[in-house]
Amino acid sequence: MPEFSTSTQPAKRTSYHHGDLRSELLNAAESVLAEKGMEAFSLRTVAKRAGVSHGAPAHHFSDVAGLLTALAAIGFERFIDFQNNRQRSAKSDPVSQLAAAGLGYIDFALEHPALFRLMFSSEKPDKTNDQLALAESSAFNKLLDDIQSVREIDPRTDPAIMQQVMTAWAVVHGLADLMIAGRATPFEQMTKTSRDAALSDLILRAVGMKIPS
Repeated sequence: MPEFSTSTQPAKRTSYHHGDLRSELLNAAESVLAEKGMEAFSLRTVAKRAGVSHGAPAHHFSDVAGLLTALAAIGFERFIDFQNNRQRSAKSDPVSQLAAAGLGYIDFALEHPALFRLMFSSEKPDKTNDQLALAESSAFNKLLDDIQSVREIDPRTDPAIMQQVMTAWAVVHGLADLMIAGRATPFEQMTKTSRDAALSDLILRAVGMKIPS
């Protein structure tokens, strides 16, 4: 039976079930990154936030780059989830699905701006890491598949369609980046329904499409 302290002071964490420490550290890392930014990010700060010893992160992450790499990989997995969530609530036709994926992209950026910048703008994560490379590839392949559904041609084999992929990506990413930077005031002044419609229109225009009636 576990022992419980009768002290009125919060108990200091001294042990974890197998695998919990890694998750705790990643959760703490995301919180520190969101609140303090990259400049104040350190293993010591993360360990303190997680309530463990300063040396505890070394059991799972060799250094700051290792921790940020793992966090970025998780970010890409969550990023895909945001897109899938939008698509589940959208119309089932390929054009509506493509627009919904773009809106999910923006949703993720708005809800997790620090993580978004870590994933796409920071040089801290190790791009050669297998887990991160797989997560990034999965996110990009989703975009390719969504465009393929609209064009009925695999972008991987058609340079013209691949150019549309890159154009769509640039537009959506640019919109997301402007919005989290507070430089997209017209969208901020819209209702959510109007904003989604306007953003969808811009996303689809990038590939020569329009919102289905």
